Amino acid sequence: MRVVSLQVGGAGTVRWRGKLVRSAIDKRPVGDRPVPLHSEGFEGDEQADRKLHGGSDKAVCCYPAEHMRHWEELLEQHLPPGSFGENLRVEGLVEPDANIGDTFELGGAVVQVSQPRGPCFKLAARWGSRRLPNLMAKEGRSGLYLRVLHSGSVRAGDELRLVDRRSEVSVADVMRVTYVERDDADLIARVMEVPELAEQWRAGLRALLRRHIVVDDVTA
Repeated sequence: MRVVSLQVGGAGTVRWRGKLVRSAIDKRPVGDRPVPLHSEGFEGDEQADRKLHGGSDKAVCCYPAEHMRHWEELLEQHLPPGSFGENLRVEGLVEPDANIGDTFELGGAVVQVSQPRGPCFKLAARWGSRRLPNLMAKEGRSGLYLRVLHSGSVRAGDELRLVDRRSEVSVADVMRVTYVERDDADLIARVMEVPELAEQWRAGLRALLRRHIVVDDVTA
């Protein structure tokens, strides 16, 4: 597993349904220079909407290089590094193989898988495809977020070296139960048992599980 490219970027705007919306989805490669990584993300990186993006559980957005040909064929255009707002385009770290809580040495930093990347409308706005976020969710090609356990510098080409596996729940499992198998209460509960899953994502699953409990009580 390795970093193919590293991107950072500042806040700008994208056009969505006739309006300009603030977004920092436009990330640009920094070349092969090392970039300091702290608990809130890479030095020089920015998030426009801090309610939904950024923070310690979303310090680093990763997207697998393995998915890019699929999206290039769908969108009929080249998608350079940073196309999906990812800080790291990575190789070998795909959603079925990345488990919540997986901890890696990355350059001089130590990072941990915290949650999937939830596809949002800004991806649709940037690439002119309203169905793109829904396809990413249903197909499980979401990418993922890392939290930073130990600060340090990271650069393109660095390897991700697995040092600890905390759960058997993959990023793909979380995506599947959130967007596809929403009626599987047992799987929801199993995913929620993983303490390393980010609280924001856990809150959504908690609400989904409560809905199942209410329905079961009513139909019992």
